[in-house]
Amino acid sequence: MATQIYQAIVDGILVGGVYALMAVGLTLIFGVLDIINIAQGILVVLGAYLSYSLSGRLGIGLFVGLLVTVPAMFVLGVAIQWAFIRPLRGRERTSMTLLVTYAMALIIEGVLYRIYGPDDKQLSASYVTSSVHVLGFYLPYIYLLGFALAVVLVVALYLMLYRTRFGRSVRATMQDQTAARLIGIDTSRVAGFTFGIGVGVTAVGGMMYGATSGGFSPNSGYDLISRLLAIIILGGLGSIAGALVASVFMLTVVSLVDIWSPTWANAVFYAALVLVLVIRPTGFLGRQAVRAQ
Repeated sequence: MATQIYQAIVDGILVGGVYALMAVGLTLIFGVLDIINIAQGILVVLGAYLSYSLSGRLGIGLFVGLLVTVPAMFVLGVAIQWAFIRPLRGRERTSMTLLVTYAMALIIEGVLYRIYGPDDKQLSASYVTSSVHVLGFYLPYIYLLGFALAVVLVVALYLMLYRTRFGRSVRATMQDQTAARLIGIDTSRVAGFTFGIGVGVTAVGGMMYGATSGGFSPNSGYDLISRLLAIIILGGLGSIAGALVASVFMLTVVSLVDIWSPTWANAVFYAALVLVLVIRPTGFLGRQAVRAQ
């Protein structure tokens, strides 16, 4: 039993890294634009399908393919923000963005059904099915790579936010968009690029999801967005580091409960969310007065 528990903890940490790759973009978009991108789940699935096309049809390796899919998803994100999010104004902006992003999710889902059909797909490579034996534990290479990618991505986003001129503009926009405009920051440009970055990183999360999920289809986005929303709320809305911490915590809890009752594993996922929010409503790394950190 002890071995099972230790293995479950290790598995939860590694799987949490994969979910962090999918959640950081969602929390970054919220931090700057103050909106919840309901389409984030299907965008992750879209990233998985793009990797599937590059690897299955063109023979391009999964990680090499990110050199194509990340820029492509970035451009798509900028286009979505410019065409559908930017024009929204007024008091109803938040509720309207929920409807707009939900509509985008339905459109993308329909396109994926049309192109790929309803059957499950899965990404394959030698490192997807192989593992390394360390200290009595079997660690899949793909999960090790995914966790390493999650850490690198969080660090890279942190450096972008706190060590670059663009990052200063992003943080100023996070704090107060009106004040940011008054000091000469083009908040529309910042919003567009941030939305593009938030969608671009889903290409990485989508590739990892496609390689580790056991199969994905156009309707996989529904389950994903519910989990991602729980993660970013738990970590603290707008907190990039919080998304990583919450992902690891939540997936470790699920992995431990799965030992005793697989049926209850998903329920505990949301029960843990409720419990933490009762104790600390701002989440793990959220703050009362600041939407992002």
